[in-house]
Amino acid sequence: MSSPTDVVKAKPRVFPEHPLRAAIGMLVFLAVLWVIEAVDQFVLGGALDQDGIEPRQVDGLAGILWAPLLHASWAHLIANSLPFLVLGFLVLAGGLGQFLAVTALVWLLGGFLTWLTGGFGVTIGASGVIFGWLAFLLFRGLFARSGRQIALAVVLLLLYGGVLWGVLPGTPGVSWQAHLFGALSGVLAARLVASADRRAGAGRPPSGPVSPSPIGP
Repeated sequence: MSSPTDVVKAKPRVFPEHPLRAAIGMLVFLAVLWVIEAVDQFVLGGALDQDGIEPRQVDGLAGILWAPLLHASWAHLIANSLPFLVLGFLVLAGGLGQFLAVTALVWLLGGFLTWLTGGFGVTIGASGVIFGWLAFLLFRGLFARSGRQIALAVVLLLLYGGVLWGVLPGTPGVSWQAHLFGALSGVLAARLVASADRRAGAGRPPSGPVSPSPIGP
């Protein structure tokens, strides 16, 4: 028997509720990146590559908004495309609102910290966001105490765990700061999402039939 004060906890999702819609959305998002790169390469002669994050320069702050949309070459964009699609699709499991919130936090906070601590040169590319999505998916299940999400995290760790070495300095021409702070922002996003879900669950009414509490004599 359930009483009206009982709380029913919704199962954390692993895949989007509408997979086809989520897949199409991510394909459109990726297509935007390809169109931008085509315009940059064939029309502007690579001029957009200078519009990324320029560390500790006031003019470079605007690059926080544009950097994940820009890539240094077709090879750079191609390398980011598959993880962008796969990880973005999985982040959509929490719904569009959660996807936008997580992406905005990773994009803006990770970008700002890269601007604050980055080395010389302009940082561009979606890899900071990709690292943020990956870290979010890896830690989300731990914070939510969801066995299904932890199982997904294990699979992702096996598939993409090797790229996490990219948070360490040492590879010429690669912004490890963008990778590191994107990932840390993703961990923070996972923590915030889990806390918000717990607060929402605490006030969620039970689903299904409810029997009233017995009335004493």
